[in-house]
Amino acid sequence: MKMVNMIDVSEKPPIRRVAEAEGTILLQSETIELIQKKAVKKGDVQSVAELMGIQGSKLTPQIMPLCHPIPVESTRVTFKVVEGGVTVTARVTATAKTGVEMEALTAVTVALLNVWDMVKMYEKDDHGQYPHTQIMNIKVNHKEKS
Repeated sequence: MKMVNMIDVSEKPPIRRVAEAEGTILLQSETIELIQKKAVKKGDVQSVAELMGIQGSKLTPQIMPLCHPIPVESTRVTFKVVEGGVTVTARVTATAKTGVEMEALTAVTVALLNVWDMVKMYEKDDHGQYPHTQIMNIKVNHKEKS
């Protein structure tokens, strides 16, 4: 029988941990224009994405049960319109016994999902599908401990 375990970090000293992650959502040019003009019906996409990215970093152990509940000390989420979409970057800092890369990845993912939710009415085709919309390239850019 296979067991599932949370890794024991009790013997490790808490140290400063930093991780940065990023990801992109591909959108139609008309949708990007609405975001830039702050004309999306649901509200300011950038503000919501940044806020929900911060919230996502803090909720990581609630949606990934094997992640340790880390006292996140800082999450900085940036939102940048790029050619063909939006890129979100999250930098998470904590003094902890384990790294914060999962918190950074969760921040990016939650922010991008909120972008999708806010603009989905503009991205659907005539059949209710999303042929142009895609979340992609979610990755950890770097992590450090000191």
